[in-house]
Amino acid sequence: MRSFVSDSLKIVPATPLSPRRRGIIIGASEGIGAALARRLAKEGYTLALIARQKDKLNALCAEINTSFNETRTFAYVHDVANYDEVPALLLKIIADLGGLDTVVFMAGVNYPPGGVDKYNFENDRKMIEINLIGAMAWLSPVAEMFQNAKAGQIVGIGSVAGDRGRIGNPGYNTSKAGLATYLEALRNRLTRHGVNVLTVKPGFVKTEMMKAAQGATPFAIEPEKAADDIYAAMRKRKQLIYTASLWRWIMLAIQHVPSVIFRRMSF
Repeated sequence: MRSFVSDSLKIVPATPLSPRRRGIIIGASEGIGAALARRLAKEGYTLALIARQKDKLNALCAEINTSFNETRTFAYVHDVANYDEVPALLLKIIADLGGLDTVVFMAGVNYPPGGVDKYNFENDRKMIEINLIGAMAWLSPVAEMFQNAKAGQIVGIGSVAGDRGRIGNPGYNTSKAGLATYLEALRNRLTRHGVNVLTVKPGFVKTEMMKAAQGATPFAIEPEKAADDIYAAMRKRKQLIYTASLWRWIMLAIQHVPSVIFRRMSF
């Protein structure tokens, strides 16, 4: 089988002579994705914004482009579960942007089972297909491109929910734990080639997804705060952050709770 890179356009990273960075945000129509799109556009990025919701996506692009009086964002309607569309769409985006420096995968869904005694395989399957396999479908060819270019940055949005197997939503926990492991493996491959891989683990963020959360939502932050934290980590080429940062210490404590006690916790 021929390598995807052998058929792809050559990656053209930003340089002092062409300083504008070019990026892709997958899952950009609302929440953290929309907030990060606004922040990166403010910082001078030209962006390809990808989402399923055409109206919201077009409205976001129009808002950003109007605010800067120039085209800084382009809209691409795509469902990340349609894996076969990725190669052609990725090549089109690179051609449209004139290069690529950064890819952010934050598409995700959360379907709570409706109680700790409820199970729904179809919803679990959808979460794995979107949150994990969707990320792999996009980031695998991007990783190969960036490795060959010896430049670039990949950002993946995980969740504190992936740090332990909580009883509330096993399918969602699994999708985010799998994503964290996948991003770590990419990081271990790509660091030697000059490519940074950043894993972001948000706690509760005031988005539509949070409305689906069962139980309390402590320390919830605005999407703009999460976007600021992500951009700061991108600039510093960090490899792992929690947002808000308090969650790093919360999850450190939770990770050390013995299983016999943890399984009795109702979250």
